[in-house]
Amino acid sequence: MINYFFENIDSRDIHPDTSKWLENLIISENKKPGEINYIFCDDDYLLKVNQDYLDHDYYTDIITFDYVKGKTISGDIFVSLPRILDNASTLFQNFESEFNRVLAHGILHLCGYKDKTEEEKSQMRAKEDFYINQFKNF
Repeated sequence: MINYFFENIDSRDIHPDTSKWLENLIISENKKPGEINYIFCDDDYLLKVNQDYLDHDYYTDIITFDYVKGKTISGDIFVSLPRILDNASTLFQNFESEFNRVLAHGILHLCGYKDKTEEEKSQMRAKEDFYINQFKNF
């Protein structure tokens, strides 16, 4: 089950097909959907999560906490909506496209993909692009 929560930020409508799309992404990666919580927040809220739990002192667009057990994908995914808006502008993307990329990114981390090396980043980006294109066909 995929849940959506909002902290320190106004709630927004989530496209009705988003959960189905994300569940299909998980199944396509030969995994099973478990309990996944997206927590949408502002920059300050996510900075505090970054400081308190990861000992990092910088802004980010997403932090994923992995509770995966075997092939069952579960986790808490914190997402800064203002960061997505800024990144979309910087990357000359629309908000919705960048929003979907970040949603997929969090799930891909839970599926075991990393993004520390250039090779990992390249593979992650290719997977994001692949699944974003699938969402367009829903």
